[in-house]
Amino acid sequence: MCKKKNAVYLQKHSGLYLCKSDFKKNLERRIRRTINKYDLLRKDDKIAVGVSGGKDSLTLLTIFNDIEKRFPDSEMKAILIDEGIKHYREQALEFALKLTKKLEVPLEIFSFKDLYGYSMDEIVEIAAKKSDNGPAPCSYCGTLRRRALNYGAKKMGANKLATAHNLDDEAETVLMNILRSDINRIGRTGPMTKKLEDIFVTRIKPMREIPEKEIVLYAYYNNIPFHAFDCPYAPRSFRSDIRDILTNMEEKRPGIKFALLRSGDKIQNLITKSEPIYNCIECGQPSTTKLCKICRMFDEIGINLKKLE
Repeated sequence: MCKKKNAVYLQKHSGLYLCKSDFKKNLERRIRRTINKYDLLRKDDKIAVGVSGGKDSLTLLTIFNDIEKRFPDSEMKAILIDEGIKHYREQALEFALKLTKKLEVPLEIFSFKDLYGYSMDEIVEIAAKKSDNGPAPCSYCGTLRRRALNYGAKKMGANKLATAHNLDDEAETVLMNILRSDINRIGRTGPMTKKLEDIFVTRIKPMREIPEKEIVLYAYYNNIPFHAFDCPYAPRSFRSDIRDILTNMEEKRPGIKFALLRSGDKIQNLITKSEPIYNCIECGQPSTTKLCKICRMFDEIGINLKKLE
């Protein structure tokens, strides 16, 4: 622990005062600890790191680039999903391109337009004409992004897909699913998904125990330029409301987000029944229901998505 006069950061949940050097080491050490604790990486993994141009993903890429260099049998690439959101994605893409070039990490880009036949902006426009009370744009985007990431990672030959979900993201997800009474969905979360590796690329979340504000500070101290603006559709989401609630609670009761994360992990460990996997009757993609969520949502607004090859 550093002396208060030298500290640049007070880690409220632990009570630690950290100087700049120790702060960076502390964050990197906790990511490595998460990797080791859950056995997230093997020395010969083919890793696809999901990047967006934001602070979380570019910090993860920077740290993983250092880790991966120590394992000559491993391979790392970056994957970016272009949803087709004007004045947002193209700006974020510039930051991802700049860092991947600097680190000499290959980057592959997959777009909604190419994969599904529609951009996110087009989907939002069509959905708005159909109903004023339909799902928020994030509901459409999230499901399409997850499918695109899995599809792209498989195309890239990866056996691990590393995503930059942080502590705030994970705590929000747990609370959202509790409020929705969707306990089974909590069972699908966690540090690593191992279900049906021949169908789904194994997803890992090395930063799930790192608070968002620490990632911002780490990026600043390590001169990692990032796209700092939120998606224009984000304020309309349920997650945005939950984020506001948790931010307020964390200020009053430091550690509440960690408590939610642990609760989610305990719930996951209690769920022993595995869900059946079907091939969707419309698109043929793997799903826990006979008609997948994507097809169900888009049938309601009259969009016939292009099928993935």
